[in-house]
Amino acid sequence: MSLSEEFINAIISLDEKRALELTRRRLEVAEDPLRILDDLTRAAEKIGELYEKGELFIADLVMAGEILKEISELIKPKLRELGKVRTPVGRFIIGTVEGDIHDIGKNIVVTMAEAASFEVIDLGVDVSPSKFVEAIKQYNPDIVGMSCLITVGIDSMKKTVDAIKQAGLREKVKIIIGGGRVDQYACEYVTADAWTNSAAEGIRIMLKWMEEKKR
Repeated sequence: MSLSEEFINAIISLDEKRALELTRRRLEVAEDPLRILDDLTRAAEKIGELYEKGELFIADLVMAGEILKEISELIKPKLRELGKVRTPVGRFIIGTVEGDIHDIGKNIVVTMAEAASFEVIDLGVDVSPSKFVEAIKQYNPDIVGMSCLITVGIDSMKKTVDAIKQAGLREKVKIIIGGGRVDQYACEYVTADAWTNSAAEGIRIMLKWMEEKKR
């Protein structure tokens, strides 16, 4: 088994100690940090697939998210040192909407989006419609993500999208929503562009949008 495969397997197996040990070893032998980042992305995608199949659970995703984050932090200094900080594929703003303070799902999406080379602006939790609008004006994102795990969050999402429309910003961004109470009906009600309950699927949708934008 190659070092790359061993690294990916350690992450998928949620073996934090081994994954970090292999990251350090790869950096010590001066391996291209972009290759490590590519493997990190592959591992994140596989973790998402396993969750979708029911082979991993929320607690596993949280653990995986922490491992991915720790590895990313180890890689970043080497990327800067070698001048290999990737050009972001797009800019992504995300927040848990007003009235909801859950952040597990959001944090997993943030980690996976960063692994996929998005520039991520995380607005945190209980984010008001006005704060989303201000952030869009300030950061000029390609995509806006909204998360909620409680039913009242759906109305908060709709109010947020309405506020974005009223500010004349709706045509400038794609909007994706996600969370435990989100489904196709909620997507249509909120008037978002897409919905998902899978972080991996959400990243695939976002990457597809960015590809379409280049054409």
